[in-house]
Parts: sequence; structure tokens; C-alpha cells
Amino acid sequence: MKAVKARITKGIPVGSRIAACDNSGARMVKIFTVFGHKTTKRRRQAAGVGDKVMGSVIKGRPDIRKTVVLAVIVRQKKEYRRPNGMRIKFEDNALVVLKDDKGNPKGTLFKGPIAKEAAERWPAISKLAKVVV
Repeated sequence: MKAVKARITKGIPVGSRIAACDNSGARMVKIFTVFGHKTTKRRRQAAGVGDKVMGSVIKGRPDIRKTVVLAVIVRQKKEYRRPNGMRIKFEDNALVVLKDDKGNPKGTLFKGPIAKEAAERWPAISKLAKVVV
């Protein structure tokens, strides 16, 4: 996992329900922790594009529902700034469910674009992505 060059605004707080944009069987995931996130006391953790999160599946196939999964945020509505001055935002918030801790995705097909920051940080996701913005 590489460092992200852009200054990502953390726009997805803990407790958010986010749609999965892959064919892993999960449709909606509720985030309950963000990996590697440091905050002040009593401040809620938040995630941005490229962050690894842990969540529980609340909608999806019956065999994957009510399970804890690792995931990576690949799109967010809140705009963030790239080093060249460009500001990026997407229509929706989306994540990709991971198979293991190394970053291999569980699904084989992604719907919609994937942010460049997430693709650079997670090479296994960028291999399967059709559109990288």
C-alpha cells in the first residue's frame, strides 16, 4: 500500500452506509472503523478515497449478509484536491470489498469509475478497473 499524493478530504464518517460497486455479493456496507486513522478524543473517524475500512454487510446475498468485511473506498461525493490544483468529486460514494488483507478484491467486475488515488494505492484494484479517473 503506497502513500497518496493528493490531499484527500475525509468525507465519509464512521456509521455511513455505502454502496459496493463490485460483484462480490454485497450491495450495502455500514462502515464501523477506518484503518490507520488518528483523531482527537471524541472526534469521529472518517474515511476518504483510497482508505481501507472495515464494515458489516447490511444488504446483499444471504450468505454474505451480517458478515464483517474489509473494503477500500474508491469514490466519494465530497470534493478533494489533487497536487496539480484540480478538484475531483463523484456522483456517489462507493467501495470495493476485499478478499484478504493484502488488497485483493473479492469481486471481478467494477461498476463505474475508480479514483486514480485508489488505483495507485491498491494495484490489485487498478488491474480490474475499466475506467480510472
